[in-house]
Amino acid sequence: MANVTQQMAKATEYSAVNLTADAGVDVERWSRTPDEATLKKTAEAIEARNVRVVVVDTAEDALRAVVDLLPEGAEVMNGYSTTLIEIGYDRVLKENPKGWRDYHAAITAENDTGKRHALRRKSVAADYFLSGVQAITEAGEIVGCDKTGSRMGAWPHAAAHLILVSGTNKIVPTLDDALRRCREYALPLENRRAQHAYNTGSYIGKHVILDHEDTDGRITLVLIRERLGY
Repeated sequence: MANVTQQMAKATEYSAVNLTADAGVDVERWSRTPDEATLKKTAEAIEARNVRVVVVDTAEDALRAVVDLLPEGAEVMNGYSTTLIEIGYDRVLKENPKGWRDYHAAITAENDTGKRHALRRKSVAADYFLSGVQAITEAGEIVGCDKTGSRMGAWPHAAAHLILVSGTNKIVPTLDDALRRCREYALPLENRRAQHAYNTGSYIGKHVILDHEDTDGRITLVLIRERLGY
């Protein structure tokens, strides 16, 4: 695996490039771009686990792929994802060119705390749930981690369709490396983001490992040849 110099497509306030110094993470180890042979092997291994893989070159290509995957008028929800923000999904969701029914907008518009929590629980079962990932192994396992499980709950079964978006910089050799990447790279960066955004820290409360998907066509991974997210 090689090439740690490829630049971020769309750096934002909370992109890794703006948090790495404070977080003290090893970028060279945990955010490397794989060579084409590794990428091809990894994509084939993921598809062997019944997860569709769409490999694209740029963040702009990824955004087009995501929009194409979401039908007109679909019920959509997304967990917070730096990668989704970096590809511009937040902007497109606000513009809503295909008349999607946006669960997130309904949640933020609800002032009653109890009703808002109920909507959050229901949102993990949206027709289309979008999420970033924290690590991908060369053997094809996809790993996510979260503090509360608000994103991870959709992964195993709840969401009718799960669309995952990831830079190839999250590919690591083994499952042990994937879990270490969660602890040693994703968590310190997310902790710094949470401190800046919410004035509170973060921790890993839940891990989800996608090993094999039983339902044909349920999960799609958009894999981008750029360093995105964490």
